Amino acid sequence: MRDRHSIRVTAAALAAVAATLSPAAARTAGAASAEAAPTGTAAVPEVPACTPESLEATAYQAAHRPPGTGTGAAVVQFTNVSTRACVVRGHPTVAVAGNGSPERNLPLHVTRKGIAVPVRLAPGGRAWVKLTFVQVQGEADGYCVSGATPSVFPSLVVGLPGAGKHQVALVDGQIAECDNKVTVTAASATRPS
Repeated sequence: MRDRHSIRVTAAALAAVAATLSPAAARTAGAASAEAAPTGTAAVPEVPACTPESLEATAYQAAHRPPGTGTGAAVVQFTNVSTRACVVRGHPTVAVAGNGSPERNLPLHVTRKGIAVPVRLAPGGRAWVKLTFVQVQGEADGYCVSGATPSVFPSLVVGLPGAGKHQVALVDGQIAECDNKVTVTAASATRPS
């Protein structure tokens, strides 16, 4: 009778040695390691990326926004509405949608903030991104510090790598921004403020 612990240690050591020798040897050692693993410790299957159909997006104004009178910042929440777990990852693309039409959108220049890590979403699970716009200043129609004219849009088109583009309107207003620029956080399992 073989000792299960020594089988795992031997297989792991073989894989480590083979990995330093060549990629082909590493694959062979990895296969030997999988064969030597005792019953009940099989590799967990990789969770697939979320599809556009598996996600529902909603957006609202962020609690913490830069000073000014425009939208300032918004939080987009992605909910897994499918019956299977899936993964979102990365920084979003963002466009403002003219007349609410995703086909008539204006892509914004995106500055990425933070490190992107995969976020596993169980059915009903949520992930968030925060979008911080160049803020509109002043009263009435407002003004942009840069001298540009402020823009107001009814909706956004937010894309996640591998998970499609999602058109979403703020539940509490419209998107008012300057300079067609936005700073975005990576998808996160932690709700931003």
